[in-house]
Amino acid sequence: MLLADVVAASSAVAATRSRTAKAGRIAELLRRADADEVVPVTAWLAGEPRQGRLGIGRRTVSKTAAKPAPTSSLTVAAVDQALTELAGTSGTGSAARRDAVLGAVLSEATTDEQQFLVRLLTGELRQGALEGVVLDAVATAAGVPAASVRRAFMLSGRLPETAAAALIGGVDAVDSVRLEVGRPVHPMLASPGSSLREALTDLGSDVTVEFKLDGARIQVHRDGDVVRVWTRTLREVTDSVPELVDRIRALPCDTTVLDGETLALDDGGRPRAFQDTMSRFGGDASEEGVLLSPFLFDVLHLDGRDLLDEPLHVRLDALAGLLADEEHAALRMPGVRSPGPEQAAGVLADALAAGHEGVVVKALDAPYAAGRRGKAWQKVKPVHTLDLVVLGAEWGYGRRSGKLSNIHLGARDPDGGEPVMVGKTFKGMTDQLLEWQTRTFPEHAHERADWGVRLRPHLVVEIAVDGAQRSPRYPGGVALRFARVVRYRPDKTPAEADTIETVRLLLAGSPVRRK
Repeated sequence: MLLADVVAASSAVAATRSRTAKAGRIAELLRRADADEVVPVTAWLAGEPRQGRLGIGRRTVSKTAAKPAPTSSLTVAAVDQALTELAGTSGTGSAARRDAVLGAVLSEATTDEQQFLVRLLTGELRQGALEGVVLDAVATAAGVPAASVRRAFMLSGRLPETAAAALIGGVDAVDSVRLEVGRPVHPMLASPGSSLREALTDLGSDVTVEFKLDGARIQVHRDGDVVRVWTRTLREVTDSVPELVDRIRALPCDTTVLDGETLALDDGGRPRAFQDTMSRFGGDASEEGVLLSPFLFDVLHLDGRDLLDEPLHVRLDALAGLLADEEHAALRMPGVRSPGPEQAAGVLADALAAGHEGVVVKALDAPYAAGRRGKAWQKVKPVHTLDLVVLGAEWGYGRRSGKLSNIHLGARDPDGGEPVMVGKTFKGMTDQLLEWQTRTFPEHAHERADWGVRLRPHLVVEIAVDGAQRSPRYPGGVALRFARVVRYRPDKTPAEADTIETVRLLLAGSPVRRK
């Protein structure tokens, strides 16, 4: 298969807003791909090389700019081989070798192919082929039930490999995918609830009500003495969190997969700033004063037994047994099982008094739906928040002169298009945050002007809002009311930002239902 075939499909996908049409065009391409082409083609259509990020930016590309080839000749295999070589090149003289490899590929590419490759390598390839669309296309191309493909993806965490299993091995191959200790699964997510009373009315009395911490989601795998830790985006952070590793290694089991949150606490046991917690992921494990505490709320595997498909009450019993000793009891997320309304309200009050965000209400009969956000888990917080994409920033004035201040906010287009602008805000920013924005935003700029910068969709920010109002000023027809910055979310990608539909729900005062 030629690279030109992939580029044409990418252009066709970007040109339509129809999810069905996108999936159909991708399925058509995947049917034509050879077995060894499925993985790279799927990865590219999802927006990144299968080798992961290669550390190539616009500056590197500009140094290796080449005259476009007059005709298409580059194959998928040749490009994938070059990207593998780029990923494996390091050490003395590696910069020159990487430039040579990149220059050679670009010199064989046509103008359209060069543009595609540059956007792919710099992380700017936004063609509307979101994971869900690609999974639908894989199911169609392989003739495999979509539910089987999605489950295999959620358990493997790898979209290209899931596509290869479906297209080469069919339904038997995808149905054979199981949870593996040492391979992270996509976490189950909670939908925001409008109030504790409504969440209890919706789910009934057969629930557990647990603290919702202002921390970072973690998934921990243990196999003997080997312990590994991943974030909610399946980024491994084991080396950065030795104190978490030690706590899990001390548990009375041989193999386990645990779900929970972690955060940094002050000397009084109250949560430190979210940024303090996030500073540990990928940072200095020995950073003085910033130690992380784990709080576990689910177990997906324990000593040879998979628990994913068991109801929550079975998983909680297994977790309680694992943490039964007084030494380990502190690792359990605080909460109450099957509470009455007054007791549930007490859990919420205790969580807020301790400095946490709120509570999560969970149905005790629900299995663990990896990678999904449904009504079985509902989080209740006093303030509505939205995770939005930063599209740009304006230079401040007065005491904010010289600082990038007023930020432009975009909601995710569920059809895979560019983020939809829904407002601006300069509220909630500390001097430290203003300094960080001014220092960081230019790294993500694709346009600079006298008024400020336009940014590539990369940064996600959590915004507190009082609601929304109809507005002809913005293309989505809706604008945020009294938006203020809560924090930036380095643990989230733009693909996990809230959608324009979620913002529109606020028009009627409806509860925020986020993906």
